[in-house]
Amino acid sequence: MKLNELKGNQGSTKKRMRVGRGIGSGKGKTCARGQKGQKSRTGVAIKGFEGGQMPLYRRLPKRGFNNPTRKNLVGINLAKIQEAFDSKKLNPKNVIDSLALLEAGLIKRNCDGVRILGAGEIKTKAKFLVSGATKSAVAAIEKLGGAVEFIPEAKKPEKKKATS
Repeated sequence: MKLNELKGNQGSTKKRMRVGRGIGSGKGKTCARGQKGQKSRTGVAIKGFEGGQMPLYRRLPKRGFNNPTRKNLVGINLAKIQEAFDSKKLNPKNVIDSLALLEAGLIKRNCDGVRILGAGEIKTKAKFLVSGATKSAVAAIEKLGGAVEFIPEAKKPEKKKATS
């Protein structure tokens, strides 16, 4: 078998219809778009149009606010971290960061960072490098002699005001 002998399965490809190539083709003149008007032309943008009636997306009430700059942090409890220490999935002598938690299987994905939550208790001294932590989690870690370092956030450059 050679590359030039390969073929697709029977019926897997279909030739595209060539419209506007004469009346005899069956798709000439109006090209199966009907008669005149906006829909017969390209660039039609009337998806939400309801014949002049107030459209559904404007009739329904709007609630809340979606913050585009919100950080999506993955939360993990101290109890889960202690279980990982006990089962030797995490080494407390190494710095515990998002990659270590990912490799240990404690988090599924590292979105914008990791936040340590204070639920449960920890019995092992360790150093953490995370995006955030609750006050109770920091207190529990530092009580054992461990440390929590926070990853600094990159600041966006401020826009200069135009002087007139």
